[in-house]
Amino acid sequence: MTQNPPSLRPDLAPAAKLDGTSRPGQPRIGMVSLGCPKALVDSERILTRLRAEGYGMSPDYAGADAVIVNTCGFLDSAKAESLEAIGEALQENGKVIVTGCLGAEPDYIREHHPNILAVTGPHQYEQVLDAVHNAVPPSPDPFVDLLPASGVSLTPRHYSYLKISEGCNHKCKFCIIPDMRGRLASRPAHAVLREAEKLVESGVKELLVISQDTSAYGLDRKYDVNPWKDGEVRSHITDLSREMGKLGAWVRLHYVYPYPSVRELIPLMADPSSGLLPYLDIPFQHAHPDVLKRMARPAAGSRTLDEIAAWRATCPDITLRSTFIVGYPGETEQEFQTLLDWMDEAQLDRVGCFQYENVDGARSNALPDHVPSELKQERWDRFMEKAQAISEAKLAAKVGTRMDVIVDEIDEDAATCRTKADAPEIDGNLFIDEGYEGLNVGDIVSVTVDEAGEYDLWGVLNA
Repeated sequence: MTQNPPSLRPDLAPAAKLDGTSRPGQPRIGMVSLGCPKALVDSERILTRLRAEGYGMSPDYAGADAVIVNTCGFLDSAKAESLEAIGEALQENGKVIVTGCLGAEPDYIREHHPNILAVTGPHQYEQVLDAVHNAVPPSPDPFVDLLPASGVSLTPRHYSYLKISEGCNHKCKFCIIPDMRGRLASRPAHAVLREAEKLVESGVKELLVISQDTSAYGLDRKYDVNPWKDGEVRSHITDLSREMGKLGAWVRLHYVYPYPSVRELIPLMADPSSGLLPYLDIPFQHAHPDVLKRMARPAAGSRTLDEIAAWRATCPDITLRSTFIVGYPGETEQEFQTLLDWMDEAQLDRVGCFQYENVDGARSNALPDHVPSELKQERWDRFMEKAQAISEAKLAAKVGTRMDVIVDEIDEDAATCRTKADAPEIDGNLFIDEGYEGLNVGDIVSVTVDEAGEYDLWGVLNA
């Protein structure tokens, strides 16, 4: 059994999985969904609308009457990947509609691929539907084509991403997401909770809460009060988490900035009955104050260490995941060493890392003293060596402990599971390679850890 390395691209969502079911004569649409979990949710919403209008889904190019490519524009490498995917879809199918973050740059896309049918920007669902209608007119059967109760899901049935807001109010110099997706726009709390409730009713065992800035949820709405059940709920991440935790599924928070308000979430995470997993995904990005200032980041490394200590004092079992950028313009050896020293103190459980690269339109491109590529690679290697050593030691300490895990996949060799400390795709796994025959995907079972690697665990089922 091979061990999982840390995700080198922690911005990526799991690969979309389309089921291919359709009736004879039904127009079929293919979907290539690139980029982050937020884009995957957009893809699900588009396909749910198309399914309701009588379209079938095709898992391959050959069976599709047209293909939608949901693009990513976060990094130049992601843009290149999106252009490559568009080119492949054109070659294999010919009828291609482009949407997503890179769709905010239609001239750039058409310069490389002039034969695409249409380009729309991120979360422009109506424009995507219009483009599909023009390319492949719908042919609904009113007796068959009804909106599925749970919508179209591109992830395994037992977990689902739940997007609570769009956009971001931060102006980090390396990021163009606010330019592409706009300022923070939170969904009303009751709308989020209603979607969460439907997902759990349809069999979802784990809700992965996502946005550009989860801890800022509701700020734009001035934390308005919404009717919910027999009472009311604020559009605030603490209230939202508390109510979601009552639905009976695991609730996992992603993309949380370390604001002081996060302290309110930690007691909930410390309560096993709350449903809110003791897991925080926080994009720290760096630790040296000067680098953070050049990034225009709303945080400081030293204060963050104090916050981490306070979180762990309240919730000793909390898992902290983060992403970092090495080789940011102007980063000196001393600043990078500060990051390594900070890592020694912070002892984060799960870590991903980017080497800095320019992105068209980002203000960081104009900063002086860009770091040579070979030095960025060398620092990345040193950083990941440090992160790996911390991960290995933390996992070794779990040998002999009992924990609940959720079953993601079963094959002839083992059941691949995740602990509460592991998000899908980006974190590690726990493998059960004996006595797993009676398990089903989506089961939550108790195990005792009997072996640990650098990123993964192995366990045996408890009687």
